[in-house]
Amino acid sequence: MIFESFLDTNPCEISWTVNLKKDVVNGLRHQINMDKIEIASYRPFTKSFFYFDKSFIERPGLSSTLFPTINQKNIIICLPGIGAQKDFSTLIIDCLPNLHTIQTGQCFPLYYYEEQEKQHATLFDSAIDKKEFIRRDAVSDFILGRCQKAYGAKVVKEDIFYYVYGVLHSAEYRERFASDLKKMLPRLPLVDEPRDFWAFSKSGRALAALHLDYENVPPASGVIVNIAPGIAVNYRVEKMRFPRKEDKTIIKYNEQILIENIPLEAYQYVVNGKSAIEWIMERYQVTVNKDSGIRNDPNHWAEEQQKPHYILDLLLSIIRVSVETVEIVNGLPSMKFEFE
Repeated sequence: MIFESFLDTNPCEISWTVNLKKDVVNGLRHQINMDKIEIASYRPFTKSFFYFDKSFIERPGLSSTLFPTINQKNIIICLPGIGAQKDFSTLIIDCLPNLHTIQTGQCFPLYYYEEQEKQHATLFDSAIDKKEFIRRDAVSDFILGRCQKAYGAKVVKEDIFYYVYGVLHSAEYRERFASDLKKMLPRLPLVDEPRDFWAFSKSGRALAALHLDYENVPPASGVIVNIAPGIAVNYRVEKMRFPRKEDKTIIKYNEQILIENIPLEAYQYVVNGKSAIEWIMERYQVTVNKDSGIRNDPNHWAEEQQKPHYILDLLLSIIRVSVETVEIVNGLPSMKFEFE
C-alpha cells in the first residue's frame, strides 16, 4: 500500500499491526491513556507492565471479559493450547496472561464479566466510570449440582475450581493422558469418593495460594546465601548461572552472591517446559533486543518496586514454592480413570 511508504517502522517506536495500518487508512487517531497500564504475566512467575488497549493489540481474545479493568479481580487457570509441543503443565494467575505464559495458552477463569452502561451515570463519571461490569460465575450450576449430589451440599463453586487445579497437577492424570493433552483440552474425571474430591480441592487451593502469592513466600529453609565481603552488597543481576552444569544445588547470582544447598527436588516443579527456578534465571537477566537494540534490564523492575534485593528474594521464594509444590503433588490421591 502507498501509505506504508511514509510509516515510521523504527522498532524502537511502534510495531505496526494489520489493524493499526487499517486505522491509518481510515484516519483514526489514538491517544495514550496511562490508566490503561496494568501488570501482566509475561512468563511463569514473571510480571511485566502492559498497555491494555485493544487499538494496539492485534488479537486481544476474551481478555476484556476476564480483566476488564484493574478494579475487577479474577483468577484464571492457564493451560497449553491444542497442539502444544511441550509437556502438559498448568499455572494459576491473577492478572492478564501473555499468549505464551503457558505455550499458546487457554485460560479458564473463576469468573467472567459482562459490560453494560450504568443506569444512572453522572456528569462527573469518566469514560470507564460510565460502564459497570456484572460478575458471572464461570463454574456452571450444572457441575455444582452434580458435585453437591456426589460430595455433599457444602460444596461451593470455588471448591470445584480448586479441585480442577489439583487434578491438573496429578502425575497419574498427566501420564495417563499425555498424548491426548497434546491434541485436545483436558477432560477431567469426577472422583468416586468424597474424601478424594476434598483432597484434590484442598491441595488445589494450597497450590493456588503458593502460585498466586509467590512473591511473599519465605525463603526455603536450609538454602544458604553466601555474600562475599565488600563495602556494600550488590543485588544487581546480569545473568544467573550454575557454576557447574552438572550441579544445580548452587546458583551464581552475581560476582558477590552465591546461593548454595538448593534441594534438587525443587527442579521437579516444571511449568511451561522448564523448572520454575530456571524460568527466574532466564527471565531475570539483562538482554538486548536484536532488532530494536532496546536493553531489557530486570533490575529496573526491582528499582520501581523500591526493593533492590527483589530478584534475589524472588529466586529464594521460588525455590521454596517449587519444593512445597512437589510435596503437595506427591501427596495427591491416586485416581481411577472411568469416564462416562
